[in-house]
Amino acid sequence: MLKQTEGSHAVAEAVALCRPEVICAYPISPQTHIVEALGEMVKSGELANCEFINVESEFAAMSVAIGASAAGARAYTATASQGLLFMAEAVFNASGLGLPIVMTVANRAIGAPINIWNDHSDTMSQRDCGWIQLFAEDNQEALDLHIQAFRLGEELSLPVMVCMDGFILTHAYERVDLPTASQVDAYLPPYLPRQILDPAEPVSIGAMVGPEAFMEVRYLAHAKQMQALGLIPGYAEEFRSVFGRDSGGLVRAYRAEDAETIVVALGSVLGTIKDTIDEMRDQGAKIGALGITCFRPWPLAAVRAALAGAKRVVVLEKSLAVGLGGIVSNNVRTALATQDTPVHTVIAGLGGRTITRDSLRKAFAQAFAGRLEPLSFLDLDHAAVDRVLAREREVRRSGPIAEALLRERGVPGARVG
Repeated sequence: MLKQTEGSHAVAEAVALCRPEVICAYPISPQTHIVEALGEMVKSGELANCEFINVESEFAAMSVAIGASAAGARAYTATASQGLLFMAEAVFNASGLGLPIVMTVANRAIGAPINIWNDHSDTMSQRDCGWIQLFAEDNQEALDLHIQAFRLGEELSLPVMVCMDGFILTHAYERVDLPTASQVDAYLPPYLPRQILDPAEPVSIGAMVGPEAFMEVRYLAHAKQMQALGLIPGYAEEFRSVFGRDSGGLVRAYRAEDAETIVVALGSVLGTIKDTIDEMRDQGAKIGALGITCFRPWPLAAVRAALAGAKRVVVLEKSLAVGLGGIVSNNVRTALATQDTPVHTVIAGLGGRTITRDSLRKAFAQAFAGRLEPLSFLDLDHAAVDRVLAREREVRRSGPIAEALLRERGVPGARVG
């Protein structure tokens, strides 16, 4: 059924069609509309046989999800930004215990300074926590990936994050194709947990494991992630046969067959990148894109194959490993370790900074001309940064960095010192 709806509501309807039995929620922008909508469905009876639990924190939300999943319930929650960090200990516990919880992360910058707008800092900070991480390009894919996430997580007994760009997708109204309950039921089997706490057969979970077995436990978590690489393409193909559209998978190439330059990115920025590529193609440039849908586990072989013919790779990423540079680009370099293909990192969109086609065209043109630095920052105000650094050299009590930058950029009301 075609419906014009907000991204958050589309995701809520998709989650409801997956028939979760426990939803635990703590509000934090920009994911709040998702759990609010699910709460309304539970209260009205539209989502039956489901317990909606209001908790006192994000840590409690993940803890409740862990308990529910361990007891054999299909469990779901959602969070963003600092909320994901607050539940970090429990996030690691969920994967370490092998519990197939599905969680939406409405990607948002991490402070300080406080910023509620979109980038990928939150989920990138948890990239090695043991969860599968799937990134949505648009609201249709965000909807579809949640259905696939329950299928994948429950088959492997692993938790899955579905990452969608905060505000850009969560609060955007788009036309989506909402599936029917019968379609979802045909694709997603009834939940049969691989492990469950049973009073008739008491066991301990999460007990102390010493050096004699901890490495093997961690290796098994890795082995399951590698199994996911084999399952995800097949589940995407099965999804296409049931729902009639391509969605999910490991990676997706765009106009990359003869491309000399390939741009790699995750999330909603791929739409702007594709528009820019179309314009540059019309002018004769051989450029394409590779969208990464599955970031964890990292689809090393698929990325290597997709980039095999490129003369250069530009990785556009909305996160920053402070003191190093790119996060996604380091994974791309690992995939291309046996090749001489230059990989350029372009950090863009931090804290919700607009990424325009004009700026992308300039960066891509620099790559064509061999003038793009190995690490660059799209639309960075270098002059303002230099002035702040100069002030710090001259004045020891130079004031908070964020407020100094606001003043240098002419933001009214900024105070320093």
